Amino acid sequence: MKLAYIAYISLFLCTAATSSSAQETMDTTELSKAGKRAKADEYYFEGLKAKAKKDEDRAIHLFEQYTAVEPVISGAYFELAKLYFLQKKMDKSQAAIKKALELDPNNKWYKEEYAAILAESGKLSEAADVIAALANKETREQSYPIMAAEYYERAHKYNEAITYIDKAIARSSSDEDILLRKKVQLYLNLNDVEKAAGVVQQMIAREPKNGFNYKFLGSLYDNNKLPAKAEEVYVKAQKLLPDDPSVQMGLAEHYLKSGDTVKYKGFVKKAIVNPTLDADDQVDLLRAYVQSFPDEKTSITEGMPIIKELVAQHPDDAAILGFYGDFLEGSGQHDSAIVFFKRSVLLKSSDFDAWMKLLSNYTERRDADSMIKYSEKAMRLFPSQARVHFFNSVGHYNKKAYPQAIKAMNRAIDMQPENNRPLLAAMYSQLGDIYHASKQDQLSDEAFHKALAMEPNDPTVLNNYSYYLSVRGVKLDSAEKMSKKSLELRPNEGTFLDTYGWILYKQGKYEKAREYIQKAIDQAGPRADGTLYEHLGDIYYKLKDTQKAVQHWKTAKEKGEDDPQLEKKITEGKLYE
Repeated sequence: MKLAYIAYISLFLCTAATSSSAQETMDTTELSKAGKRAKADEYYFEGLKAKAKKDEDRAIHLFEQYTAVEPVISGAYFELAKLYFLQKKMDKSQAAIKKALELDPNNKWYKEEYAAILAESGKLSEAADVIAALANKETREQSYPIMAAEYYERAHKYNEAITYIDKAIARSSSDEDILLRKKVQLYLNLNDVEKAAGVVQQMIAREPKNGFNYKFLGSLYDNNKLPAKAEEVYVKAQKLLPDDPSVQMGLAEHYLKSGDTVKYKGFVKKAIVNPTLDADDQVDLLRAYVQSFPDEKTSITEGMPIIKELVAQHPDDAAILGFYGDFLEGSGQHDSAIVFFKRSVLLKSSDFDAWMKLLSNYTERRDADSMIKYSEKAMRLFPSQARVHFFNSVGHYNKKAYPQAIKAMNRAIDMQPENNRPLLAAMYSQLGDIYHASKQDQLSDEAFHKALAMEPNDPTVLNNYSYYLSVRGVKLDSAEKMSKKSLELRPNEGTFLDTYGWILYKQGKYEKAREYIQKAIDQAGPRADGTLYEHLGDIYYKLKDTQKAVQHWKTAKEKGEDDPQLEKKITEGKLYE
């Protein structure tokens, strides 16, 4: 018995030991799996964070690590597909989304992504089939048939696209007009004009008083060389809707195509001044109309009576008054234009473009006080707009208040973004003008160098800088090269001819200088100013023709030249420089 008992105890201990060892092994395995899952979760969430930070490479690496640990979670493959797509790695993107769909074959988001990947890979027909299947399954969703139609259209499968447009219309009427217009275009892509017209007739039947649809149908016929059918549509529309602006514009376009310019202009005007339109639409139509003419003079002639009628209709509309100001300015009625620009900004002070139009009309020296006054008003409204400070500087410059002009121009330069190099160069050039006028020659040169560094082929900058150098009698070789370049860029420009001639004069090349100054005078005609004639007189003096010199000096005086030495030149018949 004792031996048996001992054997039993030994067996029990052995069994207990074996059981304990097995439990320990199982616990270790579970801990190992839990650790892997925790690590995998870390990969996943770190991947999402990297994606949010646009670190695509790190995000891809982390999601790849995750799928190595957890190969049956579809969401990770979905994330990889999108990341590969962003990097244009379409083969990898397609493989990843297919794996996601294997794991979760009914996920509609995965199917949408699959279609997008196929489309990006040029497999438009396959992409369309994927979304079409989704549209057939998700019968309450309108977006899927629209997406399918778009993919089929891109794949040039127009009949299939029409099928899914019809499905989209059947599911919702909210976008029916847009979808019907798309259907029209699809039939036109199939060269089936009659079916396309049938769709528009369907639209007309639904809304018989919508003038746009008649215009749509008339234009469709006109664009497909069926003018008789277009005429029939417009005759019906005109009887039913005689004052509809869409019908009037349709008629205008119809008669323009048929070559009847009288009727074209008549219907255009009716449409533009149609009181059922709001002022913004009227302005848009008028702008399109006047821009259709080949030159500004014709645009103004044709548009002026129409804009006057709009002003009569809307005497307090800022946009229309400003547009009338444009017409007046274009026709040379400078002072009248200013009146309407003022009225425009008074009615709508927040319109920055209107302020710019007003200020641009005050750049003459005689308007210096007005420029300063109105630019200061604009500065209070738009303190961070560089162009307002630019105009303020111009006003002070014309007033010969150079410290204020310099301060304002430097403010403009500080505020002007560097991506608009032409405008910034113009500001530095103007700063160079101001420094020259205030006899700060070194600063003037520095400003012009900055302007030319930005716009080395700006003819105005080249001309102005070279002229100032010639006036000072310094760097004449450089001045001559810059002036010559400005003339190459803009031949026969009167001011540039004068500059080049004056540089030649300073170089002692009097006969050649006379030739260029005379060209400048001939180019300007009656508008030639006193400076040109004074320059020509100085040249003749150097050519030892005092009689002609005095004659041209007298003409300079008659033209209003205010050089303090001019009177002495005339009375003494002697050159003073």
